[in-house]
Amino acid sequence: MITAAELSGIPLFTDLNEEQLAFVARSVEDIRLVPGENLAREGDERALFVVVEGVIELTKDINGVERRVGKRRPGELYGEVPVMLSTNLPASCAAMDSARVLKMDFASFFTLAAMAPQVATAVGASAQRRIESLKELAAETAKPDLTVIGRSGDATVHEITTFLNRNRLTYRVVDPTDAAAPADPRDLPAVVLTDGTRLNRPTMREIAVAAHLPVQAAGSDYDVVIIGGGPTGLTAAVNGAAEGLRTLVVERFAPGGQAGTSTRIENYTGFPFGVSGDELAAKAMQQARRLGAEIIVTRAIESLDPEAHTVTLDGGDVLSTKVLLLTSGVEWRHVDIPQIDRFLGNGVYYGAARSDSGLAQGRDVYIIGAGNSAGQAAVFFSRRSRSVTLLARGESLAASMSRYLIDQLEANPNVSVQTRSEVVGLSGTDGLEAIDIADRRTGTTSTHAAGVLFVMIGADAETEWLPDQVARDVNGFVLTGPHARSSGAWPLEREPFALETTAPGVFAAGDVRSGSVKRVAAGVGEGGMAIAFVHQYLALTPQP
Repeated sequence: MITAAELSGIPLFTDLNEEQLAFVARSVEDIRLVPGENLAREGDERALFVVVEGVIELTKDINGVERRVGKRRPGELYGEVPVMLSTNLPASCAAMDSARVLKMDFASFFTLAAMAPQVATAVGASAQRRIESLKELAAETAKPDLTVIGRSGDATVHEITTFLNRNRLTYRVVDPTDAAAPADPRDLPAVVLTDGTRLNRPTMREIAVAAHLPVQAAGSDYDVVIIGGGPTGLTAAVNGAAEGLRTLVVERFAPGGQAGTSTRIENYTGFPFGVSGDELAAKAMQQARRLGAEIIVTRAIESLDPEAHTVTLDGGDVLSTKVLLLTSGVEWRHVDIPQIDRFLGNGVYYGAARSDSGLAQGRDVYIIGAGNSAGQAAVFFSRRSRSVTLLARGESLAASMSRYLIDQLEANPNVSVQTRSEVVGLSGTDGLEAIDIADRRTGTTSTHAAGVLFVMIGADAETEWLPDQVARDVNGFVLTGPHARSSGAWPLEREPFALETTAPGVFAAGDVRSGSVKRVAAGVGEGGMAIAFVHQYLALTPQP
């Protein structure tokens, strides 16, 4: 604990009397850091930091790259802008060498400011000086990583921009007629990097490589390989890496899984005002990587051998692992409507993410679905669209949607709900223009102008690629624990662990697992549980 005598030698506290110094001494955290140790992270809750000894370096994530943005030396402050403006910390900070830093939470700061107004004046003056440099950083972060050249209604352009959004890459979309150089239509869409490199009709893998996203495993031998980078897989990666396991996550598109497309998750503990799926995934991905987990994207699993404990990636890379964890989740269920394939990505979309908000701007939006994801999307898009209509086949939403969400829909004048209704036809020339809706109560069909149709009717497990040793139920979901034992396919005398499949050492968690609760919080819980079972399995199993 710092003493009043030591505090009196720090410029911010020099003019304080004995009572005020005593208050500071019992209110601050006296933090001692070793070289390289983190003090705070970008986005953390506001607080005021005062450097006593050593040097603190500030870093900020700018376009996916950690940039050094400043230093703080003895007597200098960090956090004055967030404290004065009630925002979170704009940058991370860590000790460059051995350091000592005082941390005062904002409540204590404002108490001190009332006792000693000169402190508030000094911190406010420092905050003003910092704001100019923050403006420069804000301008720099606005520069996009990539430029996408293509028509806004093009299905491939939508896939590319979704991929970039989900992988936290900034971009701008330029219409071919507005591009600096004319392009051959056969080369579109194109992606242009900041150095001028141009990729014509690129695959997601090519974009990932060009954008320096990790697509190649750093090694060939791991303690646990996790298939799928949704909330369940990322939670398992966080826990596995934190406990010293060599952990690899293989994601075929982008981290976040189906939850990453959710416009808002309202019932996830710790976020009183909800959190979007992509934000939750981004934080989990950052946390997993910080703890040492590897996460590679645009890679699919071609096959796995449960006996040899090997995984073969597309392209032929073979990875050895002591334990395999299936967290591949589910994929949106497709709907059978005539000509729907013609409009996919050009008016019709499976699932809906925050990054799709531009599709709804000023349009009449229709959503097929009666679950929470559909309801959340309806509320979100109502803020931008001319109207939102939710179409459900059932008698009401009560059986499949949370009450709080139904109440929000009923109170929203821009949202209407049509039950006992189905889309039976689609029409349009260059893109979707109208849909035919069958009213099952009256037996009539009517045509409605529609610029966008989102389909959110549930999801299915895509597990056909799994070997026969991994048993599944009639719907393709993976059997685990007691169900794996009762299936007759469990080969050992011992009981399988609760999340272990019929292949010893192969575990499954989250939505892909038979009998799981299809909620983000449940998947996150299973991701943590899975690593606990992994440790138990490794303790039982002789390792080479």
